[in-house]
Amino acid sequence: MATATEADAMRRAMVLAARGLGSTSPNPVVGCVILDPDGRTLGEGWHRRAGGPHAEVEALRAAAGAGHDVRGGTAVVTLEPCNHTGRTGPCAQALIDAGIARVVYAVADPNPVATGGAATLAAAGVDTEGGLLADEAAAGNAAWLTSVLHHRPFVTWKYAATLDGRSAAADGTSRWITSAASRADVHRLRAEADAVVVGSGTLHADDPHLAVRGRPDATQPLRVVADTRATVKPGARVLDDAAPTLVAVAEDADTRHLAGTGGSGNVDVVRLPRAANGPGLDVTALLAALRERGVCSVLLEGGPTLAGSFLAAGAVDRVVGYLAPALLGAGPTALGDAGIGTIAQALRLDVTDVARLGPDLRITATPTAPATVPATEES
Repeated sequence: MATATEADAMRRAMVLAARGLGSTSPNPVVGCVILDPDGRTLGEGWHRRAGGPHAEVEALRAAAGAGHDVRGGTAVVTLEPCNHTGRTGPCAQALIDAGIARVVYAVADPNPVATGGAATLAAAGVDTEGGLLADEAAAGNAAWLTSVLHHRPFVTWKYAATLDGRSAAADGTSRWITSAASRADVHRLRAEADAVVVGSGTLHADDPHLAVRGRPDATQPLRVVADTRATVKPGARVLDDAAPTLVAVAEDADTRHLAGTGGSGNVDVVRLPRAANGPGLDVTALLAALRERGVCSVLLEGGPTLAGSFLAAGAVDRVVGYLAPALLGAGPTALGDAGIGTIAQALRLDVTDVARLGPDLRITATPTAPATVPATEES
């Protein structure tokens, strides 16, 4: 049975794993701590980037670099060590070769390509235990787990509003509803996401840039515009070379004006079917197209219409609302038609966190029932 020291090491490993958010997809975020037989930390590491060393190898290298002998030690890992050779070798074998005597992991690897590390470790005589703080570790890897288990990206809907739920004033002005502290926190969310999505309404109203600012080491997310009729115009800020951009249009849209846009040829166009009910593109098809591009996590920053379509499709896994202590009384609401016609159909949420950011409140919540957007088949 895992010890209190191992539980503390697992919590530290989860903190390490979170450092990889936004840069590891389509791989998971993973953290690892190596302990000696007396519970002292010998090395720690995390998976920094897809194609780079995994967390276990990083931790073993850190221990070796500090002059520590890990033989007989314990590896505490947030995810079952992998058991396959891809761009890197199998972590289970690396731990065996290093002489690790015990491995404690939180979440079993559901990926059929990589699973089996625990069995390999046990067959080699390594004392192996899984499930330590599994729920907490799974929450930290929610995007990757959603991608593997449900074959679609994990979607966070972010919005900013006044206390009376207005996202803009009656004249359309919306800068700035929330404080500088809240806006800085949005850049953290962008840095942790693989893709940021807006609709054509937000595109024309705000001319958003959608790139991460204030975080020099961040991997820029894919900027995605859901633009059914291809109304984005050359010169839009989202088409510059600060980050890659994907413009999603209807199958019959005229996109000739987009040829050659983007400072470094970084703008791509994908054609998708229209939604069966309501305006816009088919949300399931959009998410499938993003997953094909290695996207595991989506930050939905679009306006009320796009947010409503995602919610109506059951494609929102988390809601992050920034509430400013202000009242407008009129103007657009944060959420448009989401297919909810009566109070009995209200989407109920569990509030998981409330934080104060300057004068604002940030509320994080998840649907009480899992999102029901249909899964796509594996290609």
